[in-house]
Amino acid sequence: MAPIRLDRGGIREATRAVAIGVVLVLAVLRRLGTPARRSMTGWALRSARRRDASPAMATTVWAGEAYAGLVDGFIELGPTFVKLGQLIASSPTVFPPALTSACERCLDQVPPISATEARRVVEEDLGGAVADLFRSFDDQPLAAASIAQVHACVLPDGREAVLKIQRPGIARQMRRDLRIMYVLARLAERSALGRTANAKGAVIDLARVTARELDSRLEARQQREFRANIHAFGDNLQVTAPEVYEPWCGPRTICMERMYGQPFDRVDPGAGIDTELVIRRVCKVWLEALTVHGPFHGDVHGGNVWLLEDGRASFLDFGIVGELSPRWRDLFRTVFRTSMIDADYVAVVRAFKEVGVLPEEADEAQLAVVVQAMFAPLLDRGLSDVGLGEVLKSLFTVLQQFGIGTPQEMLLVTKQLVYFEGYSKVLAPAYVLARDLFLVRNLFPDESRARAEQLGVTLPD
Repeated sequence: MAPIRLDRGGIREATRAVAIGVVLVLAVLRRLGTPARRSMTGWALRSARRRDASPAMATTVWAGEAYAGLVDGFIELGPTFVKLGQLIASSPTVFPPALTSACERCLDQVPPISATEARRVVEEDLGGAVADLFRSFDDQPLAAASIAQVHACVLPDGREAVLKIQRPGIARQMRRDLRIMYVLARLAERSALGRTANAKGAVIDLARVTARELDSRLEARQQREFRANIHAFGDNLQVTAPEVYEPWCGPRTICMERMYGQPFDRVDPGAGIDTELVIRRVCKVWLEALTVHGPFHGDVHGGNVWLLEDGRASFLDFGIVGELSPRWRDLFRTVFRTSMIDADYVAVVRAFKEVGVLPEEADEAQLAVVVQAMFAPLLDRGLSDVGLGEVLKSLFTVLQQFGIGTPQEMLLVTKQLVYFEGYSKVLAPAYVLARDLFLVRNLFPDESRARAEQLGVTLPD
């Protein structure tokens, strides 16, 4: 699908824009106008005065309620705005914490489309009646999200599968809403709150992600590539992704192998499973995709990574997939080599120069000292204190000192590392991702083996 042009619009967009504005304003006012909220704000102001301090506490309370109202409006306005909320919720390095926290409500399931609508999309895409195409089709969806929903089915040969079916008319609706969002975001950035929330940047990023998510053929291809690359080094046998069944795929429909298990964020750490080993295997596959193969999973929240009933782990839902240029792949390989093997922080600085993030005239030795100071806590303590995601967030601050915005590549990668480290805190508290030589065994085979022998560490299969 072609990129979504945000600078176009007409009568329909203007009419919809008025409705959106009304919904958002009323939603915020409802939150701020109730007696309970007024009392809360008044309490915070009185508390601030009693402590002879600025009314920062009241401002925080007010902002929190305003953000909650904004999310109320997102949910009322439908899939495009729910998707915006999901993007904000999963980007804590970009948006204010109170806003990302409020938007977590958008991560829940949205109301599904009817079985009749779902069947119509399948039949239009595949050119036949559902009853003829499948041995069985479950009208009750297994899950519903902002762009698509998933139905169980059985193929004519008896294989159990699922169909990811795009909501009808969603492409047209989202293009229209995104154009309106862009106008609203430009207006919002005239205020301090809008600038802090990076409103325009959020819409631009959402349009980029949405254009790819609406292309079911692209998603299916990326899923096939990712699955094929998992075993490229002859290992990783305990990790998989659903097989795509191409004859039953279309412009808005993806048919794939059905997986049975539970999402990572629902796994019981006390269930007798070596959850640390499971996390290590998943991280290894993801890191190899990131730095070697090309397409890597760009949305590894708990619902998209499962522990299967047979003990394997599986990546699911390839609606968001990233792919780095060779120089960016080299940069992240360098970051992991530095943290795990050789502590060459000058190499990290040079890698940032190679991708054009740092200016050529930047003092490498001076910046290497800064980078080393960021990595030091990571190497001295466990993930309960700090993780690689936190280190990369700190690097954002260094980049800002040069007047450089955070590259999109770093945002997407850091977001996934934060997810992995979040799982580790619950399922393997003593595990330190950034020191696990197992993850780079295929990236740096000789160096990782030698380092493991030096440390007396045995790497699993």
